Amino acid sequence: MKITSSVFPEAVGSSPPSWIAFDKQVLCFDAYFEEEVPEKHQELYRIRHCKIYFFLEDDTIQVTEPVVKDSGLNQGTLLRRGLVPLPPPHEDQFYTMYHFNINTEITLYGRKYKIIDCDLYTKNFLRKIGIRLNPPARRPDDPYTTERQKRYLESTNPFHPYERFDTLKQFLEFDGQVLGFSCVWNDPELKLSDPRELVLRYYLSDDTIDIREILPPNSGRDVVPFFLKRDKLPKNAPTAPYHPGTITNYTLLNVLGKPERNKGYYLRDVLQTGAVHQEFYKDSDLKIGAIINVWGRQILLCDCDEFTKEHYRKKFGIVDFTPVEYKTPPPPKPEKIIPPYNGFGSEEDSLSSCKGVVVQAPHKDYRQFLVKDRYGMDSFVLRYAAKLITDIAVDKDRKFIISYFLSDDTISVFEYAERNSGIAGGKFLERSRIKKPGQELFKSEPSEYYQAQDLFVGARVCFHGHNFLLVDADEYTFNYMEKNANEFPMADICAVFNKLKSMTESHAKEIRKTFAITDPEHTNVIGYDSFRNWIVSVAGGGFSEHEIMTLGRHYGIRDDSQTDLLLLLSMAQEKLKKNAFENFEQLITVFLYKDREKCGLLPNETCRTIFKSFKLPLPDDLLETLLARFEDNQKQVDYKKFVHALNWRENQVRAFVEEKEQPKREDIWNQLPRSPPVSGVRYPPLLDDLFGKEE
Repeated sequence: MKITSSVFPEAVGSSPPSWIAFDKQVLCFDAYFEEEVPEKHQELYRIRHCKIYFFLEDDTIQVTEPVVKDSGLNQGTLLRRGLVPLPPPHEDQFYTMYHFNINTEITLYGRKYKIIDCDLYTKNFLRKIGIRLNPPARRPDDPYTTERQKRYLESTNPFHPYERFDTLKQFLEFDGQVLGFSCVWNDPELKLSDPRELVLRYYLSDDTIDIREILPPNSGRDVVPFFLKRDKLPKNAPTAPYHPGTITNYTLLNVLGKPERNKGYYLRDVLQTGAVHQEFYKDSDLKIGAIINVWGRQILLCDCDEFTKEHYRKKFGIVDFTPVEYKTPPPPKPEKIIPPYNGFGSEEDSLSSCKGVVVQAPHKDYRQFLVKDRYGMDSFVLRYAAKLITDIAVDKDRKFIISYFLSDDTISVFEYAERNSGIAGGKFLERSRIKKPGQELFKSEPSEYYQAQDLFVGARVCFHGHNFLLVDADEYTFNYMEKNANEFPMADICAVFNKLKSMTESHAKEIRKTFAITDPEHTNVIGYDSFRNWIVSVAGGGFSEHEIMTLGRHYGIRDDSQTDLLLLLSMAQEKLKKNAFENFEQLITVFLYKDREKCGLLPNETCRTIFKSFKLPLPDDLLETLLARFEDNQKQVDYKKFVHALNWRENQVRAFVEEKEQPKREDIWNQLPRSPPVSGVRYPPLLDDLFGKEE
């Protein structure tokens, strides 16, 4: 005989079989069955609740009974998972999903199970396959179990009226929350000393308090963990000791006992006659300015922390947290009188000998040294051309180079050696810090030294009795001062321009006419000397030479004194060719990937990072100079044009050096450029910025 274990038809076409379609899908039914108990007179039958699981993948059935504590029955799996045949006379067939419904009975191996309900998934599944569900049945109770529960409740019947001391809610709500107070105690045994400082902590989780003492240095007191251990603090302590059993949670009137089965009963005094109630400090009793009793010691609360203030604002509405001043103000520190400089060593060394018994070397600003020490192409040295201010004819033609080192604020002076002058030249002043003139030698205050802001073109300085006039500076000095204009007001174009604008606001027409006369050919450019003379005539000595040069450099036309771009490209291509670098297509690919906006421009730093990732065999200074030549005003580099210029395979640049006329010997100031800084000045932008565009 062929037995069919599933009512589902065989799979046709691409439909999955039932053991795949219904994998891990189970129908769950709540049921019970009655079991006779013939050997006990207390119960005639038992109602045993169970769950019936029907596995859709193979039509197997499993019956389990939840474990009940102290039931004395073998519970758990009552029927192992397997195919269950129908009761006779259909024992050749097996149970399917269509045999199950709510409020029906099924027979599994001779035992009748009454199905009373099922879960939500089972209900939805049975409805989908066309089974009309019956309403759920009532869940019957087991008479013997009900009787046992009733007797158990009677034996553990609570007192009437019932009082519950539940601290778990308070612990869970306020665990970890602590109120902190600063307090003091005037110890009567120490009348001459200051009050003893304490820290009181109130734990909101269980209303306990602990106190720690803050010991000042060299107090002579022993260090103890706690001034008061954590516990509830009674308000009226210390009191007379109580007899054992006096302080309890309940007051009993009588205890009634029975000899049988050791059972006893007791009655509780609802009125709490003769009970002793202790009062403990709560958070409502603690506030700034309050005096609390700590086992006979009167402690004053002076201040609290921010968490404590917020707690009292929310819970009690207190807003005044003015602390109580308990410390006497310390006496003013005596002014330390520094003796005047005695002339031995430097002022810093003499001052160090006055600060301590052990003389230490003067402190140097190592941060300034690390930040402004020479690094790469940045020398952090400001060089100025200078000449002596003197009436001696021989000294008027002497030329000097003053170098200011930003790393340690030192100055050195070199003199240019000229032939047949009778002066050797060379080092004129050793590198050192130089004091400003006009200061008293033997004084207590530290002397003032020349700073970087004191040196600019047109400044007059005095180095150890020699008066110098700064007449020029190198390109690095001008660039550094303009880049750090917040430190050098003479190179701040905004400040200089506003100064000029305030002087020329009422003379717009005359100034425009003056420039038109100076430029008869209408080239919109005038010479630097003419521009300087105009500034001097307008300002009347209110502008320094450096401020005039700052304006001229901003609006001027620079001389082409920079290295030729073709020469730089030829040097770069020569380096790439010697190192056999040909990854130009890969460079373009990476640049295009980084260019999200597809505009053909990338920031200078991004281009430099990409070149470094390809290990481009070019020196850092050469690469930075080339990137600066190909960037626009927004520091964006045209990478396609730049890579094409570097490609020595497709765009080879002829290497050449333009021969320039050698300057005369007297014009060489140790490779220091001479004024004027620009060849010409564009005056229309200057006039537009000063007076607005002319209509």
